[in-house]
Amino acid sequence: MNYILFDGTVHKSLLPLTYTRPVAELRIGILTIREKWEKYLGFTTTTITEEYLEEKFPMVEMEHNIMINASFLPNKTLVELIKNLKENEAIFKNDEVIAFFTSDTQEEVNFDTYKQIEFDFEIIQIKNTCDLFTYNSIALKNDFELITEGRVSQPIPEGVQYLNKENIFIEEGAEVLLSTVLNASKGPIYIGKNTLVMEGSLIRGPFAMGEHSVLKMGTKVYGATTLGPKCKIGGEVNNSILFGYSSKGHEGYLGNSVIGEWCNLGADTNNSNLKNNYSEVRLWNYKTENFAKTGLQFCGLIMGDHSKCAINTMFNTGTVIGVSTNIYGSNFPRNFIPSFSWGGAAGFTVYHINKAKETANLVMQRKNEEFDTVEQRILEQVFELSKKYRNF
Repeated sequence: MNYILFDGTVHKSLLPLTYTRPVAELRIGILTIREKWEKYLGFTTTTITEEYLEEKFPMVEMEHNIMINASFLPNKTLVELIKNLKENEAIFKNDEVIAFFTSDTQEEVNFDTYKQIEFDFEIIQIKNTCDLFTYNSIALKNDFELITEGRVSQPIPEGVQYLNKENIFIEEGAEVLLSTVLNASKGPIYIGKNTLVMEGSLIRGPFAMGEHSVLKMGTKVYGATTLGPKCKIGGEVNNSILFGYSSKGHEGYLGNSVIGEWCNLGADTNNSNLKNNYSEVRLWNYKTENFAKTGLQFCGLIMGDHSKCAINTMFNTGTVIGVSTNIYGSNFPRNFIPSFSWGGAAGFTVYHINKAKETANLVMQRKNEEFDTVEQRILEQVFELSKKYRNF
């Protein structure tokens, strides 16, 4: 069977993170949503997404296909139901379609003609950016079980203190150095291949770090926190996700936040995740083009790909930063910063696309990745799509 992941109705609500990727490429837990589905299904998948992303994330259609809404996270019960879908059958959760059978001869899909199967079990759906850190603990525990089942961890090195050893998994090539503390009593700790945990790091699970990531000396990590591949962190981090290739290499606090790829937080950058009056946090929503209630008391920073901030940057509670921004200066910048902005609390100008591409090329070269013409065209399109928000 051919499985295709589609964005569903949430792509715009998940901006700025989905400016540069389909919903399926969002990371939550240890794996991306696509990686989860592929492990459960035992098949590779392709994607239906925004037209300008199709060159990087193409869709492959065959005679028979099952379309899966990528905003839903898989579980064994759901996957079993999906694998048994027949022609003219669809699975729903309330009014939202989760998956449906289709063929290449169908001109359109009319669910009124389908047998509609209601999924009556609990399931996680990612509808908004803050859902990523909100559900990260559950997703991380599920991923840990999925990818470590039947496998044996590398031994915990001498000189490393730990609690709940059976909840700790260290992949081949990982270095965990002296005086590190691994406390997995509240959730699993996953240390990926060829990672480095420097001396004196303090880690409370649930926690995961992807391949080639680094924890600097004395880093303090509170769960549920996830690092994608080739990330580097220092200072204090709590309940946050760094998608990959991003750095918070120095002192400073990051909490209840989601950081995209190719981002850098300068030394002593801090974000607030709790308002002084303890009230509900409102967050910029691209779908409504306004600030919306989150239902959360703790909500920090959402940052799109390729964005940077200078040393001593301060972010207010519930700040949303677009793609390829460059933030500097004293005082708190505004709590919605459009893509391709350059400046800070004193004001912003446009970060022109040619300059942004030059920087992206240099940054990606440092981690031995290529800023190819496909990546360039995606950034160019995001520059145009986000133009209406740059009312400086």
